[in-house]
Amino acid sequence: MVKWWDLDTQHCFKTMVGHRTEVWGLVLVSEDKRLITGASDSELRAWDIAYLQEVEDLEEPEPKKSKGSSPGIQDTHEPEDGNPETDETPEDRILTCRKAGSIMREGRDRVVNLAVDRTGRILACHGTDSVLEVFCILSKGEIQKKMDKKMKKARKKAKLNSSKGEEEDLEVNVEMTLQDEIQRVTNIKTSAKIKSFDLIHSPQGELKAVFLLQNNLVESYSLHLSATAPQPVRTSRITIGGHRSDVRTLSFSSDNIAVLSAAADSVKIWNRATLQCIRTMTCEYALCSFFVPGDRQVVIGTKTGKLQLYDLASGNLLETIDAHDGALWSLSLSPDQRGFVTGGADKSVKFWDFELVKDENSTQKRLSVKQTRTLQLDEDVLCVSYSPSQKLLAVSLLDCTVKIFYVDTLKFFLSLYGHKLPVICMDISYDGALIATGSADRNVKIWGLDFGDCHKSLFAHDDSVMYLQFVPKSHLFFTAGKDHKIKQWDADKFEHIQTLEGHHQEIWCLAISPSGDYVVSSSHDKSLRLWERTREPLILEEEREMQREAEYEESVAKEDQPVVPGETQGDNYFTGKKTIETVKAAERIMEAVELYREETAKRKEHKAICKAAGKEVPLPINPILMAYGNISPSAYVLEIFKGIKSSELEESLLVLPFSYVPDILKLFNEFIQLGSDIELLCRCLFFLLRIHFGQITSNQMLVPVIEKLKETTISKVSQVRDVIGFNMAGLEYLKRECEAKSEVMFFADATSQLEEKKRKRKKREKLILTYT
Repeated sequence: MVKWWDLDTQHCFKTMVGHRTEVWGLVLVSEDKRLITGASDSELRAWDIAYLQEVEDLEEPEPKKSKGSSPGIQDTHEPEDGNPETDETPEDRILTCRKAGSIMREGRDRVVNLAVDRTGRILACHGTDSVLEVFCILSKGEIQKKMDKKMKKARKKAKLNSSKGEEEDLEVNVEMTLQDEIQRVTNIKTSAKIKSFDLIHSPQGELKAVFLLQNNLVESYSLHLSATAPQPVRTSRITIGGHRSDVRTLSFSSDNIAVLSAAADSVKIWNRATLQCIRTMTCEYALCSFFVPGDRQVVIGTKTGKLQLYDLASGNLLETIDAHDGALWSLSLSPDQRGFVTGGADKSVKFWDFELVKDENSTQKRLSVKQTRTLQLDEDVLCVSYSPSQKLLAVSLLDCTVKIFYVDTLKFFLSLYGHKLPVICMDISYDGALIATGSADRNVKIWGLDFGDCHKSLFAHDDSVMYLQFVPKSHLFFTAGKDHKIKQWDADKFEHIQTLEGHHQEIWCLAISPSGDYVVSSSHDKSLRLWERTREPLILEEEREMQREAEYEESVAKEDQPVVPGETQGDNYFTGKKTIETVKAAERIMEAVELYREETAKRKEHKAICKAAGKEVPLPINPILMAYGNISPSAYVLEIFKGIKSSELEESLLVLPFSYVPDILKLFNEFIQLGSDIELLCRCLFFLLRIHFGQITSNQMLVPVIEKLKETTISKVSQVRDVIGFNMAGLEYLKRECEAKSEVMFFADATSQLEEKKRKRKKREKLILTYT
């Protein structure tokens, strides 16, 4: 459906139901007098809009005919089957919206984007594919020229088909269709699926279109509409900026200046200070990476099990080595910076050393790597990590365990087991005392490397933990998860320090600079985010308080609706929902009752003091009561009840503790006796009696209060009912008097008037059709 809204009253005043599927886009054209909508089918529907000033002219339409030497335009757009009367509503006094026809698209899928240029002349739309369909909205002069040509052709055809005797009385009618007003121009095909687009139509007749594509490319096309057969030409494209696919590995250089990011098809080097890409190199699907000591080369581990060595100065691929038979999941640079270790899906861990070899293309030597040792295991290797002393090597396996080996002899040392799902990431602290492991079971475990004991298990994220890394020279570490969050933890106190929110999709990896001042993260939302450590002190109590408030608001929003005792969920009649507003309203009621109790106790004490002193002592006025006009404490409670929204009243009373109910019942008795706000008070009273019936009836102190309420409520409600009945009788009398004087119905049935209006309109339309 398409709904029309009045921004002043914030209400929907018209609903269009002429679509058979979801409406994905709409746009206004022809000086806001025509609406084009796109749905899940291949049809673009056009609707003619007539505003308030034009409705009177539309009440008695005259047929437009083309005959003789003065050709005109006859618009015979027929409404869609089943929809001739769907838009005939009493709201036609604001605007009318009638179907003008349809334009068929070439695409068979749904409309994703539908837009016009600023001049309103070019209409374009696209689906989930890579084709943009362009249409031209003709002006009135162009339409008239087109209809003149159609008229000439129709006359010529009619003369050929008619006899000579009938030529003098020849009459020709030409119908104008929507295709005569909106003309198809051409299609623009891009190199990938379209995500969004924008148009500029120059006065010289050139159309420029810019596209953002699904693979993170930006392309620009030019189209000359004045040509007989316009052909789109790609003028430019932006390809350098970001990656075309998700970044799966990140790494910082040793000087904290350069950042490496690698994805499925390219490796990019970024300047951290300027955030500019300074080098782009093609590669295979990258999974892990690091800067070679000296920051002149980088090593990439790929999904096909290859090691790729790149030179940053030239951007050339120096060497490709088949390291593993399966995916190469992890790389770890040795602390002595002479080599590194790799772990892959072929159930092996391989050790490599750097070496200088003679370059075939020059006389100089270049960097290369050679394999020295292999450690064969029983399961796929997911992650490897050296200890800072280079004595131990931690290996994460597919069997949900982490095994620790001695580096020199490759003998087994420890097995860390406890995760329910495989360990995806891990890191060892700078002093070699702790190892933290992150798993797909959403937990992070902190272990001691001396005995392999689990110090603490933390529920870290709401989804899989994808990356974990210690901050240099500390026991703080960061984790990244599929729940779109980055969290910082203290491994000594086992505390959550802070949460970094900003990504909109799953986070794949992160990297911490050697100085610990910067964190860079990559996500499925195709973005790299750089985080900087500030000098502002972080107060953990405030962070926890903010986290608790956020969790409480979320739990309140998701909580099931409470049920009155003695009733089932199906009998629950509340239309409201427990929200922060209802909880705050209940808190305001409790504060008002507390103030009433305090002020009542103060006034009793003040009377006793005055009696003992034998003179009147001034009583200090509560500032809250003074702000309300120096009212009494009981009147303040009534004002609080008046201030609660009607939709939130029952829900606020439902969360109110019973300890406040006795005082409220006593105050209600006082208010009802005064005869103020009887309807509001009775509504609150009956609701409280219903939900607290058992406790009220079992409390002997409340029995006289209930008896008094029974008497006063019955009498006051009867008085209110009598007043309303008297007023209704008076209004009926006035109605009869007005009708007798003016001899017309003062209060008419809107439904009968609408049916009569429709009947007259149908009759008038039949007469017009007969005349035509």
